[in-house]
Amino acid sequence: MRIRPWPGSLAARTALVLLLGLIIVQIAGLTIHALDRLDVQRLSQARDIAVRVVSLYRTIALTDPPSRAAVLAELHRGNDLSPTLSASPPEVDMPEMPIPEQRLIRVNMNLVPLGGPKLRWQQIAIYGGHSWHQAVIGMRLPDGEWLNVKAKLEPLRPWHSPTFLAAFVLMTVTAAALTLWAVRRLTAPVRTLAEAAEALGRDVNASPLPENGPTEVAIAAVAFNTMAARIRRFVQDRTELLTAIGHDLRTPITRLKLRAEFVEDDEQRAKILADLEELEAMVSATLAFGRDARTTESVTQLDLAELLRTILDEAGDAHPDVLDKLNYEGPAHLTVQARSLALKRVFVNLVANAVNYGGSARVRLLQAEHRGVMVEVEDDGPGIPSGDLDRVFEPFHRGEPSRNRETGGVGLGLPIARNIMRAHGGDVTITNRPSGGAKAIVTLPI
Repeated sequence: MRIRPWPGSLAARTALVLLLGLIIVQIAGLTIHALDRLDVQRLSQARDIAVRVVSLYRTIALTDPPSRAAVLAELHRGNDLSPTLSASPPEVDMPEMPIPEQRLIRVNMNLVPLGGPKLRWQQIAIYGGHSWHQAVIGMRLPDGEWLNVKAKLEPLRPWHSPTFLAAFVLMTVTAAALTLWAVRRLTAPVRTLAEAAEALGRDVNASPLPENGPTEVAIAAVAFNTMAARIRRFVQDRTELLTAIGHDLRTPITRLKLRAEFVEDDEQRAKILADLEELEAMVSATLAFGRDARTTESVTQLDLAELLRTILDEAGDAHPDVLDKLNYEGPAHLTVQARSLALKRVFVNLVANAVNYGGSARVRLLQAEHRGVMVEVEDDGPGIPSGDLDRVFEPFHRGEPSRNRETGGVGLGLPIARNIMRAHGGDVTITNRPSGGAKAIVTLPI
């Protein structure tokens, strides 16, 4: 599976950018804090060493040379300082301390008063540094003797506080959680709008969007609801126009039937009546199409498996010659939420098509992915030309010429079936089986 470095959703992209920004800011802040902490520790160590070293220097410089060794031995200097007296600068195997660290110690030593007007710094040599974990400071006394002090340097610790990292991680996790929450809240209206558009595509009578929230979201909801209302009005006007035309045609058709009875030529009278019967069937189908578009049937729970078996039994009663070719495969019971009469009309039409055009009907009920069901209706007929697989769902399209009035309707059964299923959130498609015959596939969410 190929992993995309850049996520596809708006929420994921926004969250990723904000989290990357948060990480960069946190790293920068952590680095600045660490560097500042190191500088503070260097300054603190330099100041402490300077005060103690200057104190030793002042005491030894004011002591008579013969007594210096005894006085130095009695001074409380701590375990991290090791002072010695010598006739020369300190001899160590370390280089001179780096200039920045050396300057810091020298400045702090100059800030500490020597305690006497005659005391002046004669010569100072500083070796080592933090990389050696110690510093050796050699100071020349007024009489030429040297006081050499070896001081231990504690390692610099940017995370001196034991709770700092825990607090920092907690703060980062909290900020990330708030970022994800905010992104989800801000992008929720986009998901809601997409779901509403999908619902409108399935059913023009879908519920409108709530017109609340931030100004931009409310404006978008109002615009969407206005568009949906216009679409509903357009569809309703077209449907009512079609229904009105079909209704008005019934009266002249009835008059023509009465007049056809007065035609003396039997053959011509039969042809005229056949044409009028076909025209009347088309009008009836048109009226049914209009009724289905305006249906207000409520959604209830129904046993889909029981419904399919009932439809097959009714088809067997109507066509005893194909009774042994009507089969059902699937669970004994499966409950779905749907409009029972509308759903029955869909499967009655599909089973009737399979029986009329294929001489058989095999119905298979399957559990589909993403909380849905799938119903397959197969037949053993000649199938449908590949170019007509989509056209069969167009109103008044009756497929190949062999599907005439003696074997089929007027071409509104499949369009009505697709409209019903899409209003349920599903769909109807038709394909040709490799072994011959057609297969109608109905999907329906549970």
